[in-house]
Amino acid sequence: MYGTATRLPPSVKTLCPRAHSRVLFVNHRRILSVSVSKNLSLPIKSPAFPWKTHCVVKGERFRVSKEGSLQELDDDAPVSVELAPISSETQFDRVIAEAQQLEESVIIVWMATWCRKCIYLKPKLEKLAADYYPRLRFYYVDVNTVPHRLVAHAGVTKMPTVQLWKDGKKQDEVIGGHKAYLVINEVRQMIENQSTI
Repeated sequence: MYGTATRLPPSVKTLCPRAHSRVLFVNHRRILSVSVSKNLSLPIKSPAFPWKTHCVVKGERFRVSKEGSLQELDDDAPVSVELAPISSETQFDRVIAEAQQLEESVIIVWMATWCRKCIYLKPKLEKLAADYYPRLRFYYVDVNTVPHRLVAHAGVTKMPTVQLWKDGKKQDEVIGGHKAYLVINEVRQMIENQSTI
C-alpha cells in the first residue's frame, strides 16, 4: 500500500478519546483507523484531499463530506455503480426524455474502447456515481458503436467527455484529457453547480 500516516488533531481526540492516533492516506483516499460508535461526526479538514472519500470505522462505512465531517452510509449504499450503456440513438433519446419527464439530470460519459484515459476514468466515475445514487443516473456511450450523427448532435469532439444533460439539453461538460482525479473533481463540481441552480 502507498500512503503516509499523520496524527489526528487534538480536537478529534477530545471528541473521540478512544480514537487511534493516526489517519492513513492511501491512493488519494482517506482511510481512518478509529474505534467508536455508529453516530460519529468528526470535523476532519484536508485541503490536500478536498473531494469526498469513503472509509470504514469499526466495521461501519462512512463518507467524508465536503465540510470534512464523517457521515454514515446506509448498509445498502453501493460503493460503486456500474455505468449503464447507451448503444443507439433511440436509446439515447429515451434516456434524455425520461430524465426530462422526471425533471432529473443525467450524466453521459462519451468514451471509446481504444481510449486509454477512458479506461482509467471509468471505474473512478463508477465510484462517483455511487455518491449520487439514486438521485442521479450515469450512462456511457462507446462512440465506435453509435452513429456519428449522435456524437455530432452531442457536440463531442474529444474522449473522454462527461456531459450533464437536463431538460432535454446539454447543460455542461468536462473534457477529460488530464489526470483522472482532476477530472473527477471537475465532474463533481459540475454536478454540484447544477444542483444549486
